[in-house]
Formats: sequence, C-alpha cells, structure tokens
Amino acid sequence: MSEWESVIGLEIHAQLATRSKIFSGAATAFGAEPNTQACAVDLGMPGVLPVLNREAVTMAIRFGVAIDAEIDHHSVFARKNYFYPDLPKGYQISQYELPIVGKGRIFISPAEGERREIGITRAHLEEDAGKSIHDKFPEQSAIDLNRAGTPLLEIVSEPDMRSAKEAVAYARKIHSLVRYLEICDGNMQEGSFRCDANVSVRPKGQEELGTRAEIKNINSFRFLERAINFEIDRQINLIENREEVVQETRLYDSERDETRSMRSKEEANDYRYFPDPDLLPVAITDEDIAAIRAALPELPEQKKQRYIDQLELSDYNAELLTANRETAAFFETALVSAPGQSAQLANWILGDLTGALNKASLETSESPISPEMLAQLISRITDNTISGKMAKEVFESMWQGEGDADAIIERRGLKQITDSGAIESLIDEVIAANADQVEQFRAGKDKVLGFFVGQVMKQSQGKANPGQVNAMLREKLKT
Repeated sequence: MSEWESVIGLEIHAQLATRSKIFSGAATAFGAEPNTQACAVDLGMPGVLPVLNREAVTMAIRFGVAIDAEIDHHSVFARKNYFYPDLPKGYQISQYELPIVGKGRIFISPAEGERREIGITRAHLEEDAGKSIHDKFPEQSAIDLNRAGTPLLEIVSEPDMRSAKEAVAYARKIHSLVRYLEICDGNMQEGSFRCDANVSVRPKGQEELGTRAEIKNINSFRFLERAINFEIDRQINLIENREEVVQETRLYDSERDETRSMRSKEEANDYRYFPDPDLLPVAITDEDIAAIRAALPELPEQKKQRYIDQLELSDYNAELLTANRETAAFFETALVSAPGQSAQLANWILGDLTGALNKASLETSESPISPEMLAQLISRITDNTISGKMAKEVFESMWQGEGDADAIIERRGLKQITDSGAIESLIDEVIAANADQVEQFRAGKDKVLGFFVGQVMKQSQGKANPGQVNAMLREKLKT
C-alpha cells in the first residue's frame, strides 16, 4: 500500500444554456465566425452598462436546489481584476464573498456497491472570457471574443476526493445533473463543460493539506483521470527526492500525457475583488426558490431509487441507466412497449446497444434501433419465438436497417421450434447415432450432455428451444 494520500478538489465551469449572454443581448450559439457575437457590452466599450440575465440566475438556483444547497437571498457580483488579451474590460464579472449557491452535496458511486458523499463549497455565476488562438498565424496570437460574456456556473467542490477515479465519478455526476436540469448541454468538445483539478498529496494519516497544483481547462473525462494520476505521481516523486512542490497553475498535454507549468498560482488578493458598482445586488425570495423547486424534473438519484424499488433493477444497472438522461428516456420508452421486462431491457441497453453505439461513435438519441424496436425484440425472446442466440442475429440486422424484429424473423425464417414432438424426434435421432456418448453420460460424465445439446441444435439449424432441448435430453438419457 502507498504511504501517500492524494487530496483532490474540482472546479467545474458549466456554460449555461441561455440564448443570450449574462450581461448583454448578444447570442451564445457555438460556431459563429470569430468576433461576430461580441457586442459593445462584451467589449467593455465606454458608457455601456451590464444588465443581468434573469434566466442565468434561475438556472443557478435550479442547480442549488438540486444539490440541497444553501441559496443566498442576497447575492453580489464582483470584479475580478487581471490583464489578459482575451479579457477586453481588464476585469471579469464574477462572484466572490456572496455567491448565489452556497454549501451543498452530491453522492457518487466510483465502483459497484460504493457510495460516497462529496461536499460542494459553492456555485457562483460569472462571465466567460474570450479565446486566444496561438496556432492560426505564424508568430502571432489571434483573439476571438465571441465567448466573452457567455454565462458560466462555476461549481467548486470540497477537497473530498482521494483518487482520480473518484474525481471522474464526481465530474460525471455533475455532468449528468446539469443535463437533467437542462441548464447546460454538457458538450465538452465545444467547451460547454470544463474542469480544473486542484491536486495535492500528503502522508497517510496527516490532517494538514499538502501544497496543491491546479490543472486548468481539462475537456474530457479520460484526460481528467490521466492528468490527475500524472500529477499525483509527479508530486510524490518530488517529495521523495527531497524537492519542493510549488503552488502553481499547470496545463495537461494529452499528446505527451503530462502536466507542465503554466504560471505561478494566484491568490484571491491578487485579483483585487470588489463589488461591481454597475450591478445591483441580486434579491432572491423564498417564493422564487419554492417555484423553482416545484418545477424540477425527476433527478438522477430519485430516478435511480425508483428503478431499484419499483422495477427491481440492481443498484449497478440503475446507476448506469440513469447516468445519462437520453439513456434513461430510451429505457422508459421501451418499457412502455415491453412492460414487466425491465431487467431484460436494462441488460440489452447496457450491453449490446451501448456497445454498438460506442463502436459507431453515436449518441443514444442517434440509435438506428428505436426503443419500440428493442422492446419488440425482447418480447419475441420472452414468448419463445426466438432464442437469445437468434436475438443477437436479429439485433444486428435491425442495426443495419433491415426492419423491425418481426419482419426480420419472418423473412429469415428464424422462428424457434418449440413443438415438443418435433424436438423429441430430433433427440431420438441424435441418441440413436451416438451410443458411446450415451453410455458415457449414464456412467456419470455429465459434461457429455453439452455434446448432445450441440448435436440437436445443429440438426435443428439452431431453431430448437435450448431450454426444452436440455430438459428433454436429460429425461431421455436417464432411461
């Protein structure tokens, strides 16, 4: 066992799904031509004043209520001062001492059967900066200010995670939650959901935290895990070699699979926070909070518990099904057409369907097999029209666009033989042709039964019901 313990906290920036920016009416759509969605307010032109987007506040409260957090009835925006080319005003409007969302919590399941509570320190609103592009022009950097002023909810965790695996489980849980709440599309490739990881190590049993490094702007769960693991190893090696861990900001290089120094880590006083004089404090009433709470959808934890209690799914399958809103919706739509088949549906969705989607790099919403089609397939297994092995063949044909299960079964003549007389006739032929194996079975070699099942299935071209074949063979071979 390692004598070191890692301590990890995450800062997640979720881009809120508003149509306009947090302090202006400019659009937030992704993919526009550079610098076409930055208005005078976003550019910090003289004489302009910011106006707070009410929907951004509502979305922040939705998140706060969902994590059982304290909602501050009096919230203040502050100016965070720093100079960078993609920050045209010379400061970022954020929140510091009085954020909208205070302490909350969320539960993660980093492994089957595990459940851990992770504290959330705060979640505050702020505007995004622009984007610096360093690879477009030789020896020059380009600035795109389309993103400047885009509303962000920065979600800051407590340093409660002890491994990269737990950090990824936490990030995935927040990602799932903001999508369920429909406050963020969660698109990591487009920068809608970004993670900063604060990582330190300390001897096991020590209460005092070690010196931390912050890894900025990680845009995939896989990179998050790799970046944290690299950083943990780097810090342990430094300490064991009697070198010092420096508090700094680092970047993760996915091609080299390493973190590297970016700049020394700033403290809060470096930013010279003060209340923004152009924005009034935000007043939130109990009635506002109650109305938002009443409008919440069924959340992942609630849905998971319902699947366990009412549908008798395993904790593991319920966790996987509810991790993604689209997957849960697919499952529930299919269940309408195949009531009582929740376990079978879960297994097919989490197994064959998910495997096919991953292989084709498709989302659940893009599946060529609809929920109703999968439900029909499972119904044909349940009513013994086809066997489980046949179902795999039908599934593949459905995936290739050859029609629904009934059409494929009819066209290919895949109906299972369940007639006892027909199966008995096949069994009699196989037993008569394999006298030596019959004697072996009767002498106690039970494994020979598999040989007989295989021969009967071969004779039936795979169409005989395997369960019936197995039971009838045992009876026949005993006599």
